[in-house]
Amino acid sequence: MRVLAFDTASTQLALAAGTVDGCSVTLDASFDAEAPRKANQVLLERAGKVLEDAGYGVSELDAIVVGRGPGSFTGVRIGVATAKGLACGLGVPLHGVSTLDAVAWRVWRAGVRGEIGIVADAMRKEVYPVRFALTDAGVERLEVDTVAKPADTARAWAEAGRPLTLYGDGLKKHAACFDDALFTLGDEALWLPDGEGLLQAYVADIAAGRQDSGNPAELLPVYTRLSDAEENERKRLKLSAEELPKSGVAEQRAVGGLFLHPMSINDVDAVAKLQQRALPLDAWTSGKLADEIGRDDRSWWVARKDGDVIGCAGGQVVDGELCIFIICVDPAERAQGVGTRLIERVATDGRALGAETVTLEVRTDNATAIAFYHGLGLEDVGVRPRYYKGKDDALIMRGMLPLHISSRESGGSMRISSPDSPASAVAGAHAPFILAIESSCDETAASVIDGDRTVLSDTIASQIDFHSRFGGVVPEIASRKHTEAIVPTVMYTMEQAGLTWSDLSAVAVTLGPGLVGALVVGVAFAKGLCFATGLPLVCVNHLEGHLYANRYVDPTLEPPFVALLVSGGHTMLVHVKAWGDYEVMGSTLDDAVGEAFDKVAKALGLGYPGGPIISRYAKDGDPKAIKFPRAMLHSGDLKFSLSGLKTAVVTYIHNQNQKDAPVDIPDLAASFQAAVVDVLVAKTLTACKETGSKVLCIGGGVAANPALREQLSRELGKRGIRVIMPELSDCTDNASMIASAALDLYHEGIFGSLSDDPQAHLPLRTRG
Repeated sequence: MRVLAFDTASTQLALAAGTVDGCSVTLDASFDAEAPRKANQVLLERAGKVLEDAGYGVSELDAIVVGRGPGSFTGVRIGVATAKGLACGLGVPLHGVSTLDAVAWRVWRAGVRGEIGIVADAMRKEVYPVRFALTDAGVERLEVDTVAKPADTARAWAEAGRPLTLYGDGLKKHAACFDDALFTLGDEALWLPDGEGLLQAYVADIAAGRQDSGNPAELLPVYTRLSDAEENERKRLKLSAEELPKSGVAEQRAVGGLFLHPMSINDVDAVAKLQQRALPLDAWTSGKLADEIGRDDRSWWVARKDGDVIGCAGGQVVDGELCIFIICVDPAERAQGVGTRLIERVATDGRALGAETVTLEVRTDNATAIAFYHGLGLEDVGVRPRYYKGKDDALIMRGMLPLHISSRESGGSMRISSPDSPASAVAGAHAPFILAIESSCDETAASVIDGDRTVLSDTIASQIDFHSRFGGVVPEIASRKHTEAIVPTVMYTMEQAGLTWSDLSAVAVTLGPGLVGALVVGVAFAKGLCFATGLPLVCVNHLEGHLYANRYVDPTLEPPFVALLVSGGHTMLVHVKAWGDYEVMGSTLDDAVGEAFDKVAKALGLGYPGGPIISRYAKDGDPKAIKFPRAMLHSGDLKFSLSGLKTAVVTYIHNQNQKDAPVDIPDLAASFQAAVVDVLVAKTLTACKETGSKVLCIGGGVAANPALREQLSRELGKRGIRVIMPELSDCTDNASMIASAALDLYHEGIFGSLSDDPQAHLPLRTRG
């Protein structure tokens, strides 16, 4: 079996090709060299050279092995996403190994025996510490991956009283912490992983029966901690109701719809009542629930619908296993996927806290629950007689993490544009077929179109419910969720299109602008897919994609025209002289419109994303109730500024709170929205006058705002300017717009390369 292995978790790019026979491996070729911050640019080029040296091509590989970390957040995801693209493109298994195991095997190969400690750099003045026992028979790991302060690690290892030889790049910064006589620094040449160590770690897993499933969708990086936002939230949730800051909002409809969030001290009474109603024999008391808040090894989640608690789930991580305490859903809300979403959140936290397996007990006569857990991949492992209060027996169930939850099951919304079956979808289509991938922010999207821009399939896996509790997108969480969703999203899209890789003409991907940690997942996966299949890569500007979304409304649309782009962190007016030739006439100096909507909604405690929430409240409000400033309305240019308006809104809320006066949310929302829309419309009209354009297009998430659409149509229509607006579903980030832009780039022969790297700030193209 021919295997390609690589790791990008550290400053070392480790690569190897080898032949595996049972539990033995022969190294065929390798490459190990420093590649700090350049792994995404050099990985596949170097992989090609390693395979060439090994004497076989990428199509002859039987498996891919990748280092899962722990290590650099971005570095690990580059490796994992690239490996997922390679494995999917080749149709071969993908297996993960620990980066630290690879270091240990490198040390073992150098002839070192005895106990060693690996101290890998975790940044933030922390390390990833693991002890290993090296014998003639091989390498034995003595503890699980974790993250810790170097001084705490040194103290704990010294208290164990056993001599250790230390390795790892964390020693470059923190060697002074390990000055105990029990510690000896090992050869620095062995501190980083190498390709052969990855292969050895892989065959060791095979020999020990630890080999994972090989499914690319299931493999994830090693997470040793929660994101910063989640850690801060856990600290914040220790506050009592009296200590929580005022928001000016106390009405239930501010929550709206189904909303999942970690349990706080303010939820425990409602959760206790829910359990008494739904599971009276197994209900926890309020006091017992309150004791769970703030404990580092616990995860508790609550589901609310229109403000009412309708579900809860909780668990504890013990010695690498997540023990589920309870999953409870209101009887009236069952069979709606609420339980699945709750257990997915607890399981995600469990993995972040180091759990690799999950266990729970369920009444032996609860056939519905047992079937549900079987569907998640749990197996029956035993029975506890007379375990429950009613003397009922408990079935013990156990499984591996991650659970078998698809993005559609876990609440990531999937939008499918084509109603046709795969066979009929392709019947009337013709080449070129373009697969596009979009991951610039908080939605993992994929789409396939044909040469006529007919959308054969269009899928979006949304992360909104993960970010909503923070009032905005958390980049670290976005990157993690893209890594989880990329394979099922792309493979489902291809299935819906009824195509195979050999039917495609190219793979397109958003290169920027956007969140680098999010972009890197889509770009790395697309490049891995292209390397495996030989398909050309087309790199697309996200903002250009929003321009092309208008071509689905009017296929005859041709420049010149003016475009108003209000997407994420971007607010700009663009003169589209020709497709691929764009002049930015004016843009925002600070906050973009979308950011301002999100921040105002957060200040009001209304949730995320702010745009739809604000517009919903604005319908019932008076736009003239509060006189907010029209920022830069008379500046004499086409620049925008929203920070002053945002500050004015926050100040208004603060002043009302100081007076203990209620905030009229509909009036505030309507007044704020009017201040934004007035400026956008006025400056757009000026741009049309300056260019003489009789056509205006809009794009981006805020382009779905009803007030903006109505006022643009009315005011520009009075002056004979035609306004083209995408369908509401095409205003948000999607891959069909990326595919549409890519189709023209494909025809022009403008292709990307395997060394392309995501760009947070990517300017629009120009031919001037």
